[in-house]
Amino acid sequence: MNFTQITPIFRIFDEVRAREFYLDFLEFELEFEHRFAENMPLYMGVRLGNFILHLSEHSGDATPCAAIYLEMNGLREYYARLAAKDYKYWLCT
Repeated sequence: MNFTQITPIFRIFDEVRAREFYLDFLEFELEFEHRFAENMPLYMGVRLGNFILHLSEHSGDATPCAAIYLEMNGLREYYARLAAKDYKYWLCT
């Protein structure tokens, strides 16, 4: 067996903050967004390089406080770029 893609799903609770964090701060690109109807929860896919992440407002899709381990090249440069931003929720020093 050979997995060709593994896509984690993270639960989101605030669409505006999720977009601000994943798209604006972490620099992910929006791949898609879906709602079954206008007033339904958002399900969207974002990408950073070849890493794909799905974000869902649906209560049964994912558990809050989930974690994932990633390995990547260029981590120091990416961290420095993020640390240089004036992001109000930045907790790392």
